[in-house]
Amino acid sequence: MTNPIEVLITVSFSETQLTTLREVSPRLHFTLQPAHKPEEIPPEVWARTEILYTAHLLPEVEKVPNLRWIQFHFAGIDFITQSPLLEKPGLIVTNLSGASTIQIGEYVLMMMLALGHKLPDLMVNQSKTEWPRDRTERFNPNELHGSTVGIIGYGSGGRQIAHLLQPFGVTVLAIKRDVLHPQDSGYTQSGLGDPEGNLFTRLYPVQALKSMLHQCDFIVVTIPLTPATRNLIGIDELAAVKPTAFLIDVSRGGIVNHDDLIAALQEHRLAGAALDVFPEEPLPPTNPLWQMSNVLVTPHISGMSQYYNERAVALFAENINRYLEGLQLYNLFDPNIGY
Repeated sequence: MTNPIEVLITVSFSETQLTTLREVSPRLHFTLQPAHKPEEIPPEVWARTEILYTAHLLPEVEKVPNLRWIQFHFAGIDFITQSPLLEKPGLIVTNLSGASTIQIGEYVLMMMLALGHKLPDLMVNQSKTEWPRDRTERFNPNELHGSTVGIIGYGSGGRQIAHLLQPFGVTVLAIKRDVLHPQDSGYTQSGLGDPEGNLFTRLYPVQALKSMLHQCDFIVVTIPLTPATRNLIGIDELAAVKPTAFLIDVSRGGIVNHDDLIAALQEHRLAGAALDVFPEEPLPPTNPLWQMSNVLVTPHISGMSQYYNERAVALFAENINRYLEGLQLYNLFDPNIGY
């Protein structure tokens, strides 16, 4: 009889979601033990685990002799890059890129329309109970229709944004590390995104970032945080941006240099921004971004959804199937590039 494959899950899944996973194969034996620290998991459980599904728990290498694959609960796993666990021979690491494409796409579209149609100013005006005489000038919108949108990072989130923008008559430009392969080789939910890589007008390498930024009315940052992308957008890049442009950041804190961004916003070298990620989280109450009338601040929620676990389980189940069949898993982490 074939030995069972021991799967440890350290996040909270419902019984229905666990049933979905159990139905993948009778070879699987699941242990559901939500935990915040590695020491909350009994040593015997760590010792027998072959597949680990976790948000952030990273056990010591010697405690997991049978561990072969870690599936993380989120797309952003930059915190793992310095873990000694990556030195374990043969270990496979995957992220959950593709599980939050719907909510991120809707968040970015919402913010584009909100910034372009002066929603922050309108809300301030409402709080003053004013009907301003200069309303036609003050609230004259920057329409999304006919604009140029630059997407920095053409992964699952960026592709869904391009997908949602199609009815708006927008010119889509995009930055991708490998411009020679525009197709999406990662996990894609049916009917979403841009699997064939044909929804943009032009694809740029990251080295041509400033050239792309110069053309954009809206700039969306969705690129992973790696050593190569840290402070990718700073004083020189912001100098290339039109003063009428808006920036929306749903990536990771550290990609956009916030000292340079704040200066650009204060000096009106950038029309506005919607920011969901920050170098320091929570964002300190003394940070000037809170008080800027041309900035929308949200507390790192662009990837949240009541359906997130359901979509996470669907992706995990698909990857388990591929694992059992000896196929390459979706969303493999490459330590050489940092994501």
